[in-house]
Amino acid sequence: MLSAQADWKSWSGGNDGNRYSPLTQITKANVKQLKVAWEYHSGDADARGRTMIQCTPTVIGGVLYGTTPTLMAIALDAATGKELWRFDPEGVRTRGVNRGVMYWEDGADKRILYSAGVFLFALDAKTGKPIPGFGAGGRVDMSKELDRDPPGAFNGATSPGVVYRDLVIMGSSVGEGPRMAAPGHIRAYDVRTGKRRWIFHTIPHPGEAGYETWPKDAWKTIGGANNWGGMSLDEKRGVVYASLGSPAFDFYGGDRVGDNLYGNAIVALDAATGKRIWHYQTLRHDIWDLDLPVNPNLITWNGKDAVAQITKQGFVFVLDRETGKPLLPVAERAVPTSTMPGEVTAKTQPVPVKPPPFSPQIFEPTDLSTEATAQVKRQLADWKNDGLFTPPSRQGTVMLPGTLGGGLWGGAAADPAGMLYVNSQNVASVHQLIDAPAGSPYPFALKGYTKIRDEKGNSGAKPPWGLMTAINLNKGDFVWQKVFGKSDVTEREVGTENMGGPAATASGLVFIGATRDEMFRAYDAKTGQVLFATKLPAGGYATPAVYSVNGKQYVVIACGGGGRMTTKSGDAYVAFALP
Repeated sequence: MLSAQADWKSWSGGNDGNRYSPLTQITKANVKQLKVAWEYHSGDADARGRTMIQCTPTVIGGVLYGTTPTLMAIALDAATGKELWRFDPEGVRTRGVNRGVMYWEDGADKRILYSAGVFLFALDAKTGKPIPGFGAGGRVDMSKELDRDPPGAFNGATSPGVVYRDLVIMGSSVGEGPRMAAPGHIRAYDVRTGKRRWIFHTIPHPGEAGYETWPKDAWKTIGGANNWGGMSLDEKRGVVYASLGSPAFDFYGGDRVGDNLYGNAIVALDAATGKRIWHYQTLRHDIWDLDLPVNPNLITWNGKDAVAQITKQGFVFVLDRETGKPLLPVAERAVPTSTMPGEVTAKTQPVPVKPPPFSPQIFEPTDLSTEATAQVKRQLADWKNDGLFTPPSRQGTVMLPGTLGGGLWGGAAADPAGMLYVNSQNVASVHQLIDAPAGSPYPFALKGYTKIRDEKGNSGAKPPWGLMTAINLNKGDFVWQKVFGKSDVTEREVGTENMGGPAATASGLVFIGATRDEMFRAYDAKTGQVLFATKLPAGGYATPAVYSVNGKQYVVIACGGGGRMTTKSGDAYVAFALP
């Protein structure tokens, strides 16, 4: 049976952020019969392994819209993979990543909106040509109109925003310090003209709620607190839910003493006006780069409309959608204080009691071999290893999960029954502060983004290094948790680092790429058993999309490889279907 909802309407499947499809043609019984239906190659991958594709395509009316390794926009026939058009954003196209596009229509006017570099483009969905009346020649410069535009500070977008009526609502990617960073304010643009219609100051200005959680006039100099991982939309309520990241500088906050709203907060905004309805801060005064990395899931929790937010630490916060109050218990945990001059850390941090964290949070050295364990222990002798929320230090502080999670921008899939499916990784990092060079706006800098490795380059943390977890949010308990991925350096089932996320279907399947072993898998949503696995042409470091055309169901994933995963780069979209 095929549902009437054949499209994958946004990078998250729909505005609810749930990465869920009601399609049921592909089942647990027949999924092992999946074959490649088509394979598309864009031809612009970097052979040196520097490019990747993080895009989850949008599929509307039999047309697939996505982006390539160098951020060109493409439209493909979703049944055959034939290219219909391609748009090259010229000089801005090679900077950064893009995780998806947005679609809007009003009668015959159909548009694709997507970001590349600092620009938001509006394209004719039929031809791929820029819309002349949108901004300047079809694009808006997102580094402008921030009510404070720091010269030379980058402000673009990596994840899509949401479209509400005639507005396109955008978050942003900004610098993380120690250089000057732009503020991460959320803005709505007129989808027809590109004119800014409203702005929400994520670093409050005088007279705005939250201003008291910062030093006086901090809004003039502090950057960050940005929504880089996307947002979700409750269309019926007209409310947009944005998950925000850390203020900058990410690892030192002596110049921003206070709780720093709305950094690391879920913020509910009136989609028509940008007015704040509620907020919930998951981390106060972040000095660990523990951004909320992805849009929340809009779910039903025991019959009540709710918001579920995964975090880099491996937590899941479940909140009332109307009030922002926790529906599953959250405790206040006393946390260590900083030893860095000028730093004032929060005394407590919120920690969910249920569900338990889906990622390990205590660093233990690898047990793969005596030699590997001994090497990592020698490194540990020089660093603090006191657990979650231990502040960065001159000595160096071990952090697990590291800055890449735990949970990351691939997000979680959720179904109507209250099940959440999330992949995570177990890669520790070290946060060591050093004196900043002369002329820096901060007294300290970070000594690189250092991951703890053994002598073979493996994660220095005790396996498993990758996990897939199914959580019953109604109860707050795990249903299953499985080792995720096969390491290329050991025969043990230790999992792998992973990047990208899952998509779930009504037939009880969870599809995911994400792993360094370059495999694509289908899990039984009820048991966690792998029912289908196949090798991709390159790592599938993106979230798959599920759709149907002419009565046939497809699952498609971008295979871009490369990037931080350091596997070969690719330029493919691969679609699977039953023969």
